[in-house]
Amino acid sequence: MSTLRPKDSDAVLGALRRVRQESGLPIVFAGDADGETAKLTRFIGARTNSMQGLAVAKGRGLGGHVMVSGRAAAVRDYEDCAGITRHYADAVEQEGLRAIISVPVMVSGVARTVLYGSARVATQLGDQVARTFNTVAAELATEFKVRDEVDRRLRMADLAAAEHGVGLESTDREQIRMLHGELRAIAAELGDPALRERLLAAGSALAGVGRTADADDGPVQGTPVLSPREVDVLSQVALGCSNAEVAARLALSPETIKAYLRNIGAKLGTRSRMESVARARLLGVLP
Repeated sequence: MSTLRPKDSDAVLGALRRVRQESGLPIVFAGDADGETAKLTRFIGARTNSMQGLAVAKGRGLGGHVMVSGRAAAVRDYEDCAGITRHYADAVEQEGLRAIISVPVMVSGVARTVLYGSARVATQLGDQVARTFNTVAAELATEFKVRDEVDRRLRMADLAAAEHGVGLESTDREQIRMLHGELRAIAAELGDPALRERLLAAGSALAGVGRTADADDGPVQGTPVLSPREVDVLSQVALGCSNAEVAARLALSPETIKAYLRNIGAKLGTRSRMESVARARLLGVLP
């Protein structure tokens, strides 16, 4: 990530200040999410530390519910609500929260942040509060997407530099690489094994386009064998996708993507995502 990039935490804090001012709720808070959990770290108006650092798991509690649904949800009285699990009831009750709204900030189909607002009395929060939170969440999602695209372009520049470092020619193969990544992403979604194999074969053929005669037969002898799924993951990384974006495109979890990248690094003897992509291209695994 670029050291020039503004901190995402600053954007989240700005969003919290705005929803508190516009909604009039006495307490607002947020948690950074990775698709599986949201860790609550930012609060405005809290009276206790009971929820500080609380890790809200996907599917549990109100925040976990919205991470699954991808949509805002609210409860009139947290102490008397049968529609959500009670995993975090003690922490919530210590803070004295009753009516709560929770809104996920969705980026590439994954919750990046979860915003909350609450009143310390049981009440219907109303449509205006919901509109305020939904509007701010949508704007924050757009901000994250812009930042992600900047990061993607920076990663692509890093990949080009890494290629040069391992001796590859710096020719423009961007279109081929985008097609290769897209073919593998589409193949991962198919239920027809025969069609999936045809797409994978077409993607593999693209990896050899423009290579020298010595490389036309595929990966060089002694190349560590990557599994098809590992190639799927690395092909998306090669397009500058973040772990969350790769996970969304391949219908996997971000943690699974991290595990694949660790395995790829071990097989290729590389220490970073960029090195892995550059090494795979040098070996003919990727275009």
